[in-house]
Amino acid sequence: MRKIQMVDLIAQYQKIKPEVDSAILNILENAQFINGPEVVGFQKELEEYLGVKHVIPCANGTDALQIALMAIGAKPGDEVITPSFTYIATTEVMALLGLKPVFVEVEKDSFCIDPAEIEAAITERTIAIVPVHLYGQAANMDAIMEIANRRGLKVIEDNAQAIGSDYRMADGSLKKTGGIGHIGCTSFFPSKNLGCYGDGGAMCTNDDELAAQMRMIANHGQSKRYYHDVVGCNSRLDSIQAAVLRIKLRELDNYISARRSVAKHYNAFFSKFPQIKTPVMDVYSHHVFHQYTLTLEGVDRDALNAFLAEREIPSMIYYPVPAHRQKMFDAFGSANTDLPITDWLTERVISLPIHTEMEQDQLDFICQGVADFIAK
Repeated sequence: MRKIQMVDLIAQYQKIKPEVDSAILNILENAQFINGPEVVGFQKELEEYLGVKHVIPCANGTDALQIALMAIGAKPGDEVITPSFTYIATTEVMALLGLKPVFVEVEKDSFCIDPAEIEAAITERTIAIVPVHLYGQAANMDAIMEIANRRGLKVIEDNAQAIGSDYRMADGSLKKTGGIGHIGCTSFFPSKNLGCYGDGGAMCTNDDELAAQMRMIANHGQSKRYYHDVVGCNSRLDSIQAAVLRIKLRELDNYISARRSVAKHYNAFFSKFPQIKTPVMDVYSHHVFHQYTLTLEGVDRDALNAFLAEREIPSMIYYPVPAHRQKMFDAFGSANTDLPITDWLTERVISLPIHTEMEQDQLDFICQGVADFIAK
């Protein structure tokens, strides 16, 4: 049995090695490292895949979120509603811009922001809602967009963990996550479902004005060289990463299918254990399983984590400390926010290996490891 990895990027690379090596060598030989044809090609292909008018590549997913907030005109003191149960980048950028993150509860089953909690959190200072499609499961975008449109708020989707997911709208139409709100943001960190071999990110939108603003902000605030209209930043996706992403984008649906196959095996095995709750797959969301996350009840999560490590089975806890309890937000007094479901989940979730190259003997070994611990 091959060594088990949370994400096996080496085995994935071996399958696309000739294409990747050729594409990178071509860039080295032509020295078009910045804003070359690979970046333009990837942008257009991702626009087509997501079904959006505009994709604006950038340096990483954190930059994407920051640029999106700058593009909607967020100013110090403005409030942004978002879940606390997420990776810190989602809320970190709010603090960097002097905004106030307003943390609301998530749904226990989906792990995503609870639309029922959003309305009560809106104040006269609220400018936006940032839902997170966590672990590959989409948030309830129909309900979120209804609230946002009624209250005049912008919606910025954090789509870093769910790129490629189809969302069934209330009218029956299908849209890709990231293309439902006013802006969608994603990361191409290597372990993501669509990952490059370094850092990378992108924003997408169907709004021409927002697209122009984001392009300008990401390029030092200039729409014409040496003429800087707004304060911006320097955030670019380089040509080598774009070349890798073009190749992987053609494989993304296959990668998603492989992940869903792994999840199906896990679901069938763990359905026998009442102490284990497997991920919910809501009818409106095509779960793409960036992570496969169990919720444990009556099981010592940390002890299981250690037990699996002894058997050389990797597992991860995403996330042990929610954003509202992080020291960086002490100035907002967020630690006093009452989010019992969020706190409950941080003590009970554990993620098992899931990736595109998993083999049956690995799956069986992982499942048996969890079963052996529960039987102790």
